[in-house]
Amino acid sequence: MLLRRTRRGIAGCLGAGAVLLTAACGGSTVQGVPEAAGTAAPTTTSSTTSVPSTTPSDSATPTSPAAASALPALTLDPSVFPAAYQAVVLPPQAVAQAAQDLDGVASGASVDPAGCKPDRPTADPDATSLVVGTDPVNRATVSVELARVADTLDSLRSRTEECGTVRTTAGGVTAVVVSKLVPPPPLGADDTLAVRRTVSSGGGADEITQSMLSLVGQVDDVRITATYMSFGEGEPDTATLDLVFREAVQKVKNG
Repeated sequence: MLLRRTRRGIAGCLGAGAVLLTAACGGSTVQGVPEAAGTAAPTTTSSTTSVPSTTPSDSATPTSPAAASALPALTLDPSVFPAAYQAVVLPPQAVAQAAQDLDGVASGASVDPAGCKPDRPTADPDATSLVVGTDPVNRATVSVELARVADTLDSLRSRTEECGTVRTTAGGVTAVVVSKLVPPPPLGADDTLAVRRTVSSGGGADEITQSMLSLVGQVDDVRITATYMSFGEGEPDTATLDLVFREAVQKVKNG
């Protein structure tokens, strides 16, 4: 049943942005034209505000490259992914639909404990971006999400510990989401963490298990999350995951 739900979640990206990601659920196709990072969505601009002439020019608060850059410009380019992965930048309207597959909680599902329901990204291109590479041979995906956040990784670390086991119900289907912090990779981000997550439903021969390994880093207000997701029983492709995570963090740092 979870497999059916996950197919619906990923298939929703097709209607929203002509992107089909089915390899992790048993398919083998990615459709869509890979876009260079920064061209997936138009850059938003802020309204112009006049500054009084008496304000000294050197009084402006300096900003880091990450904080000053539009999120689409910081998004990892699909060309960084190894050839085995067919990578595309999802259009903004498809990001929220894909997020439910990455956190294991279906949109609209009831969650126990109630406080463990994850936040959903918006369609604002400067709030969240997502590039996904699909390996059809191993039925797996590697995704890199960038998100503007108002908190630090300490809060995410605490929430992950508090929500180690979560039960979700959607459309009569119950699933158990188990998350565990693991040692993070050493990187030049402000802070990093790593999470192993499984989503299980059914029982016995009908049990379906979705496995994920996420590497999370933060540079200023930009949170970088690289996730390997698979329905197979093999080990995660940590070489590719480390590669795209390292490159994504560096691109955010450079601005």
